[in-house]
Amino acid sequence: MVDNGHDYYTANDDWTGSRDVKNAYEAVEYHIGSSIRIWCNEQDLTYDSHWHTALEVIMPTENYYDVELAETIYHILPGDILFIMPGEMHRLTAPPHGRRFIFLFDASLFVNIKGWPAIMTLISQTPFITKEAYPMIYEEVSETLLRIRDEYFDMREYTEFTACALMLNLFAKFGYNHIYEKDIFHNLGLSKQKEHIKKINDLLDYINVHYTENLNLENMAAHIGFSKFHFSRLFKQYTGFTFNDYLNYRRLKAAEELLADRTISITEVALRSGFSSISSFNRLFKESKHCTPKEYRVLNTKPF
Repeated sequence: MVDNGHDYYTANDDWTGSRDVKNAYEAVEYHIGSSIRIWCNEQDLTYDSHWHTALEVIMPTENYYDVELAETIYHILPGDILFIMPGEMHRLTAPPHGRRFIFLFDASLFVNIKGWPAIMTLISQTPFITKEAYPMIYEEVSETLLRIRDEYFDMREYTEFTACALMLNLFAKFGYNHIYEKDIFHNLGLSKQKEHIKKINDLLDYINVHYTENLNLENMAAHIGFSKFHFSRLFKQYTGFTFNDYLNYRRLKAAEELLADRTISITEVALRSGFSSISSFNRLFKESKHCTPKEYRVLNTKPF
């Protein structure tokens, strides 16, 4: 496909031609020497529920594309944009004829940046970007992704640097839109809103470093100077998670990384991720990934 002077196949001459999905896990095939894959996808295939470690963005350009995610079906039309977080189970259904751009980013590119935990909570709530739902940032999000696409297919020298910089700017747009346009603390004055947002963002960064320690609702509320009831309400209002659900979510993300190292026992993975009980670790992991930690390790570890 050639459009606006861009050849939307040339950069993917190393691609095998299909998504490698086995036992509900997709081994993402990034562009050689890169942490990104973008392609003009015209497949009419259905991919049953699966997950991967990449951040995925889907932008149809011709006809619809259906994505089932967390028991919700998103009917994505040309102009719509759907973000899928790493690790989220999803099912893809294509029409008999159609075209869409699929973006896959290695999320580890962003995890060590201050503020990422807060942004991660927003993306985990599945931003379905339409003109109606995100009127203040829709145009910027769409234009940013199209610029990343064209950088990728132009095969420029600093494509990955440019793509990462543009994605970080896009994430910041999500953050500001969530805080100010959606007016999440609408019952508070502006100065108090900023104070609460800073406290919660700082706390998310703190949890990102200290998740293996004995953290609980009471001591985290005290850490930022709130009563546990006030803190619980504000945390859920801002992140969409209860505190305990978020802590488990962060610990499971750490476990995913540790499981890639086969020299670490699964019991040790649980303990090093902050879980005090192997049974609760196994239960929560299976609820999240629909497979056991042992099965995940087999699926997600490449042979030497």
